[in-house]
Amino acid sequence: MRKAVILAGGEGSRLRPLTFARPKAMIPLANTPIIEHVINALVANGIRDITVVVGYRKEQVIRHLNTLDLPISIAVQERQLGAAHALQCVEGAINEPFILLPGDNFIDAASIARIRDETMAAMIREHPYPSNFGVVAVKDGYVWGIVEKPEYAPRFTVSTGIYCLTPDVFGYLDGIEIPEVIGEMIADGARFKAVMAHEWHDAIYPWDLLTINPRIMKRVSSVRGGTISPDVSIRGPVSIGKGTAIGPNTTVIGPAIIGEDCDIGPNVVIMPNTSIGSRVRIEPFTVVEKSIIMNDAAIGSHGRCADAVIGEGAMLADHVSVRSGHYLAEEDGKLIGGKFGAILGDRVAAAPFTVLHHCLVGNGASIEEGRVIRDRIPDNAVVK
Repeated sequence: MRKAVILAGGEGSRLRPLTFARPKAMIPLANTPIIEHVINALVANGIRDITVVVGYRKEQVIRHLNTLDLPISIAVQERQLGAAHALQCVEGAINEPFILLPGDNFIDAASIARIRDETMAAMIREHPYPSNFGVVAVKDGYVWGIVEKPEYAPRFTVSTGIYCLTPDVFGYLDGIEIPEVIGEMIADGARFKAVMAHEWHDAIYPWDLLTINPRIMKRVSSVRGGTISPDVSIRGPVSIGKGTAIGPNTTVIGPAIIGEDCDIGPNVVIMPNTSIGSRVRIEPFTVVEKSIIMNDAAIGSHGRCADAVIGEGAMLADHVSVRSGHYLAEEDGKLIGGKFGAILGDRVAAAPFTVLHHCLVGNGASIEEGRVIRDRIPDNAVVK
């Protein structure tokens, strides 16, 4: 049976503030941590011999893996020194060909099916922003070079970080990263078949989650848990968890997911491509659309939340409005930007009549009444 190694030791610093309290692999997409989507794709292809390398905030990953009905092996990367170093952590446990995957990228089962039976292969995908990844040169169906994050990318074909490898790879890992490892192996005569992914997504910046989440939400199945008032309107695929109460005159349009023990409504509108975690409260006369609401968040009445990621335990008071707009900032010496409403870290508190307009708000920040927030607010800041 084919083995798989999942690397889930990284922090994902460019996704701050969302990765301050959790590793990137534990960010929920469609109410499921990214790493679980990866594991599900493997299991769907009959691959159950899985080792996960953990590091940053490893206890969270281990705790979640222990809830799965799988005998997953754990290896610990004590210091976060890159993917090649993480792979070295399993050297003693691998003596046959295996699949290497990042635990913080979404991959579907159809893609795994394409690469599952290969011995030496690299999974590739076209991407509109190739400079954020390893750019791959392909000739006659084989990889002949990978350039990691070039300033000017000559093509749009990128590496997904998914490879079929043999134990020979462990002889190349000292002090270099995976793309360089592949390059050295190719220089020594190895041939890596280029396999195109069916569906693969990676979130580089927090607002990327709002593009990826709707694509995964297409898989939502209709589930009716909890208590739903008779005059609730539900259209399209909507999953409602047990213990959740949906109040009168509420409308939910799928695809949408509402977790367990939530209190929604009355007179709330949940628009498509919204995922709501567990124990979330949404007060009357509020509209939520195309957003990711994490566990234990609360949104007050007469509000609007659009194109937002709301962190765990965040509290938006009554009459808070999240408005989409264009964000632009300098990071790592280059301009980055995206269009979104708000990215809120954990335990953010926004007082009534706050407007959140294309902003990133750090963990624990507090915003007083009537403020308009744009751009970036640091962790634990108080905006008066």
